[in-house]
Amino acid sequence: MLEFSLPARYQVPSGGNLSDLVHQNAEQHPDVAVLSRKADGTWTDLTAVQFLAEVHSAAKGLIAAGIAPGDRVGVMSRTRYEWTLLDFAIWCAGAVTVPVYETSSAEQVQWILGDSGAVAVVTETDTHAAVVAGLRDSLPELKHTWQIERGALAALAEAGREVADATVAERRAIPTADSLATIVYTSGTTGRPKGCELTHGNFLAELGNVTDRLAPLFRTGDSSVLLFLPLAHVLGRIAEIAAAIAPIKLGHVSDIKDVTAELASFRPTLILGVPRVFEKVFNTARAKAQTDGKGKIFDQAADTAIAYSRALDAGGPSLVLKLKHKVFDRLVYGKLRAALGGRATHAISGGAPLGERLGHFYRGIGFTVLEGYGLTETAGATAFNPHDTPRIGSVGQPLPGSTVRIAEDGEVMFKGPQVFKGYWNNPTATAEALRDGWFATGDLGTLDADGFIVITGRKKEIIVTAGGKNVAPAVIEDRIRAHALVGEVMVVGDRRPFIACLVTVDEEFFPKWKELNGKPAAATLAELSEDADLLAALQSAVDDGNLAVSHAEAVKKFRLLDTSFSEASGYLTPSLKLKRNLVLKDYAAEIEALYQR
Repeated sequence: MLEFSLPARYQVPSGGNLSDLVHQNAEQHPDVAVLSRKADGTWTDLTAVQFLAEVHSAAKGLIAAGIAPGDRVGVMSRTRYEWTLLDFAIWCAGAVTVPVYETSSAEQVQWILGDSGAVAVVTETDTHAAVVAGLRDSLPELKHTWQIERGALAALAEAGREVADATVAERRAIPTADSLATIVYTSGTTGRPKGCELTHGNFLAELGNVTDRLAPLFRTGDSSVLLFLPLAHVLGRIAEIAAAIAPIKLGHVSDIKDVTAELASFRPTLILGVPRVFEKVFNTARAKAQTDGKGKIFDQAADTAIAYSRALDAGGPSLVLKLKHKVFDRLVYGKLRAALGGRATHAISGGAPLGERLGHFYRGIGFTVLEGYGLTETAGATAFNPHDTPRIGSVGQPLPGSTVRIAEDGEVMFKGPQVFKGYWNNPTATAEALRDGWFATGDLGTLDADGFIVITGRKKEIIVTAGGKNVAPAVIEDRIRAHALVGEVMVVGDRRPFIACLVTVDEEFFPKWKELNGKPAAATLAELSEDADLLAALQSAVDDGNLAVSHAEAVKKFRLLDTSFSEASGYLTPSLKLKRNLVLKDYAAEIEALYQR
């Protein structure tokens, strides 16, 4: 059994809570821009004092509506300024935020609002409001509803006009570090989502330590971060809290399709994303280079960037490599950095493995992606790479002030102030997850002498072949999925003679692939399902994935599906995790066909 810990760099103030952040910022950095929101096509900054005034206005409205300390208030919306405002307003009222994905079905909304006992909910659109309206009879505790696009903030401001500042001060003083701040429901690959109880202290301890250790990336008055991840997911929530604790300027993007344009206009110094975002940036740039007849130059530049990054860990690059790198920096790398806004030198990536090759590529072009690791139960970021000495391929070291343990069976476990209190209304699940103060993540991993963690797979996803070989599918799946043409991939082979996989095509890249390969623009995936070029391209993705594993773990056959694994199709959770049991059930015939002689 291996363990590693780092000393804490930040201590949660006695009696402190998250509402303190916006008040401290207004007192200590009154004229610093802490948020920016887009109106009429222009980003407009809000100072710490201005933001606090808007938070108080909404908090007074909640208090006037009868929201009591400890009450749960739902928020169902895309990522936008109003969500962050409401989060801090709810905390200033002494209440608890319950996030709901804006893509949630009526059944999911009913479960989350009903299980949490929410007394109020703020929705964004008419569609969201209609879903909640249709559930009112089954949610007896739900007393109030507001809608952002129907003037929710103005209505709250008007309702709270007579509430005194002293009342807000009294309310926000009630929660302590141990008090509940939010109940975040896991997106759940099987069964009903579980509500993770996260306290004010969980977030303060975590993000106080993160921003201290990554201090050069969180420079007040200079740094900024553009948030486009869902705020219903814990990764999005820690971004808004980290921005407030520093403080640095925070901007929001509601539609992932607008990210490229908004990176250019907002020009953040730090980007928070998931691996799929960084994969798509790379694949899109490569495809454009191929279209422009510069594919070979791009590939040479990518190989040089990767070699340059690897050399940084092995005594430094040679003179020849430095010269090649300098040439490609002018021809290729600078343009890629410009596409990311032109100011960012670092990004933080979580949610899934990035892949070592892609990690080296980005560091090689002068844009280091720091991989981190965490779960909802650990408030999102329980391990991360240091900005100055990252270890590409790892998820970094444990949060300062916490301890990581690798159990005898390889399971990764954590103990520390970032670990959740338990699951709401679910003591059985809580007892299974928390063992003598340790949170059992369900992930398998390794730990080196310097405390860097490498995640190798999920315990529940381990495949045991007919020959008795244990296979963790994540390693090869992540490598195959990095190919531009691949949408999703799922490895199969439990109790089978060999490993195989199901593959879907990336719907966004498919038209570009047809253009590059001389296929009719109108040709559908079904029409090209037997196309030799298409199958060869997918085989090359599988072959590349096989390089990451042993022969016994390698994919021997694949099957192309004329569908997509997406949240809309029901096969991905809102946090983009594959619902493996559902895929196994619905595609049993296709899987069986892989093993027919």
